[in-house]
Amino acid sequence: MRPELPHHLYSAAATRELDARIIAAGTPGFELMQRAAAALWRELRRRWPEQRRLTVLCGSGNNAGDGYLVAQLAQRAGWQVTVLAVTPPERLQGDAAQAWAAAREAAVSIQPWPANLPGEGLLLDAMLGTGLRSAVREPFRSAIEAVNASGLPVVAVDLPSGLNADRGVVEGVAVRADMTVTFIALKPGLLTGDGPDRVGELCFAALTEAPLPEVAPQLERLELDLCKQLLPPRPRAAHKGMFGHVLLIGGNQGMGGAIMLAAQTALRCGAGKVSVATRSEHVAPLLARCPEVMAHGVDDPAQLAPLLGQASVLVLGPGLGRDAWAERMLQLALQADLPQVLDADALNLIAAESSSMCLGERSVITPHPAEAARLLGCTTADIQADRLATAQRLAERFGCAAVLKGVGSLVAGPGTQRLPGLCMYGNAGMASAGMGDVLSGVVGALLAQRLDAGAAARYAVLLHALAGDRVARQQGQLGMLASDLIDSIRYYLNLRDI
Repeated sequence: MRPELPHHLYSAAATRELDARIIAAGTPGFELMQRAAAALWRELRRRWPEQRRLTVLCGSGNNAGDGYLVAQLAQRAGWQVTVLAVTPPERLQGDAAQAWAAAREAAVSIQPWPANLPGEGLLLDAMLGTGLRSAVREPFRSAIEAVNASGLPVVAVDLPSGLNADRGVVEGVAVRADMTVTFIALKPGLLTGDGPDRVGELCFAALTEAPLPEVAPQLERLELDLCKQLLPPRPRAAHKGMFGHVLLIGGNQGMGGAIMLAAQTALRCGAGKVSVATRSEHVAPLLARCPEVMAHGVDDPAQLAPLLGQASVLVLGPGLGRDAWAERMLQLALQADLPQVLDADALNLIAAESSSMCLGERSVITPHPAEAARLLGCTTADIQADRLATAQRLAERFGCAAVLKGVGSLVAGPGTQRLPGLCMYGNAGMASAGMGDVLSGVVGALLAQRLDAGAAARYAVLLHALAGDRVARQQGQLGMLASDLIDSIRYYLNLRDI
């Protein structure tokens, strides 16, 4: 049985500290390297059982040592093996030098780079490790480009060469692997940003059965078994008043679909009552689609006040627009002392104010990278260059829980009550209109059921992503609609025994 991915994620520096402490506790470094090679060998044979040819590209660090030892294992198994030394082996030190000596003693063919890659077999990327901090330089750049152009299956050692272990960004050029086997600890860059498109199948090998030393993790993965107890079973005497009243504000002229999606989702996620304040033209279609919603035509923002007085949670932004009506609706809503979910044009209007505001620890913002850039006054490229730092900066600047959407969505909250969360689920089929509106509805419903903002944001992001994956498994990714997710979100909410 293959091991599950660990719950916590560690930075590259923390991973090196873990490695050093494991060695200091009595496990020799070369033994850890042998265990890593054995894990790599086991996984590549599982994935490609018919292969008998292996080409290993080795650099200069411990990754290279892992590569030389895998080459030795393949040689002993009767495979046709070649090592291409991108760094001259004579420069190797410590355990990596010992691994090179072992491969040489096993009569592994070791040739200098540059060289022509074969037309068949597997490639093992053992070039660059977690220490990469700047753009990839020669000779590694040309080696990586050759690997990507080869058309051969690629296995990466620990992480694909050229990928930043902490930020998940490509440092100029990076290997595009079919499988990555990572060791000791899970690195954030494998699961967010460019990482998932470079990693391929992700496998984990702890290399030790002992608990990890006391080194602070950087993130935690969002998993259903950790979230499912957030909403306890409802008592038999339950009534709708126990589960909150969500008021959704949005649906400006020509944008009624967004608020409909958010409202329907809020109901399906267990909110006791759901009201919508929208343009009058959307009331009839909304009631036809979802008669359980209390729909109010609010063409004059002054009509919003009594609705605010009845609500326990606000969702602001789906289809809100940016005209004078939208601005006034947002101003009135922000003055209410209620937990709030802000998305889409609510965030764009806040960004246009170009001033910081504290939304409060009971509130949640859910920007995608472009919205986050507007909120922080920078570019989308800046956001993607360090997604974790961005999520934390958003949470601190606005004093609330912040969701940074995208591949490897991140959830951060103000203060240090809990680690930031990372969601590794979701798929490309979810890149379609309305997905953010559905997520807003989930967060609003969970807030209404008295989850704190951080917990509601984490659980909602996880439910949303898992639902997208379930729809993809059942129907495929292409043509996925936001409304397709609602029933699957409800499925996971009701799934108690994981």
